[in-house]
Amino acid sequence: MSRQTLIHLAAAMALLAVIAAAHPSVAVADEGPVAARKLSDAGVILPLEKIVAAAKAVKPGEILETELERKHGRYVYEVEILDARGQVWEVKLDARSGKLIAVESED
Repeated sequence: MSRQTLIHLAAAMALLAVIAAAHPSVAVADEGPVAARKLSDAGVILPLEKIVAAAKAVKPGEILETELERKHGRYVYEVEILDARGQVWEVKLDARSGKLIAVESED
């Protein structure tokens, strides 16, 4: 590749990075446990322990899975809970505030 082609390619990649950073609500990404811990340590989201307690206050039971996602510019925890009757529920909470977003029955 010529030097000029490399410069154009680098400029295009930089532009894409700027666009992606300016519009985080475009992408929906699952955040792993390491990223979740870093976000919690930085005070961006609540610690997982508080999210689990908030979810169990809504639907008592056994935690099956927790998933942190970024949706429409905010972090959302989806917590799957198995209740005493054997029903699985998905409790969605705002990861920053712990506020309840939705409760859905999993069929």
